Amino acid sequence: MVCEDATKLRTILGLEASPIGVKFIKDKMPENAKILKKHRYCQGVMKARNGEEVLLPGDEISCPAAANVLGFKELPKKLEEGRGLVGFGIVDKPETGTKMFQSMKKLKKGFCNAIYLYPLDKVDEEPHVVIVEDLPERLMWIALAYLNLLGGERIRSSTAVLQAVCVDSTIIPFLESKLNMTYGCYGCREATDIKTEEAILGFPGKLLPRIVEKLEYLKEKAIPRARAKKAFKSLERR
Repeated sequence: MVCEDATKLRTILGLEASPIGVKFIKDKMPENAKILKKHRYCQGVMKARNGEEVLLPGDEISCPAAANVLGFKELPKKLEEGRGLVGFGIVDKPETGTKMFQSMKKLKKGFCNAIYLYPLDKVDEEPHVVIVEDLPERLMWIALAYLNLLGGERIRSSTAVLQAVCVDSTIIPFLESKLNMTYGCYGCREATDIKTEEAILGFPGKLLPRIVEKLEYLKEKAIPRARAKKAFKSLERR
């Protein structure tokens, strides 16, 4: 059923790659997943997006910021004090970096031992979180489907334009049980194959069937009409 819903999601929107399933693993490890060594979390997500079924143990997460928010390691002092972000050229003042890290959502230390990442349209395993990386227009329809679930309530997303994959797209949707959209960040754009024109969102895995249901409604009229651009073409003909 999960694979079926993920395939519908991909087909309706014309996603270029697989939606990603994220599952926090405490004890029983998945048998078919490739164990990654010295990878950033966003790189593991990239591999799942491209069709691989992978397992990222906590002690193999090479990004210290991601390892911290996922509950595996303490944040290095240089990052905690903001000096690391100044060194990367991300912020111009250490106190800005300090505040960014202080406001990050985190999993409790020891919450899990590994993260299971997999292509959701190929592995029939219910995820804790679904991540989609693609063009903003395609993500917009997911957001509109979610807004229909909310009964019209406005969607308020959160980002520090830092840790876009681990915090914005994974931890916030998981801890706050809501969809969250993000622009990406220095880290994922430098370390993965995400395209310049792509963005990211995440939502709780339990919402997948209901989001797909709303997307099936939107595909009947709203999606094809918007993509046909009849109003724009009419303007051009004037």
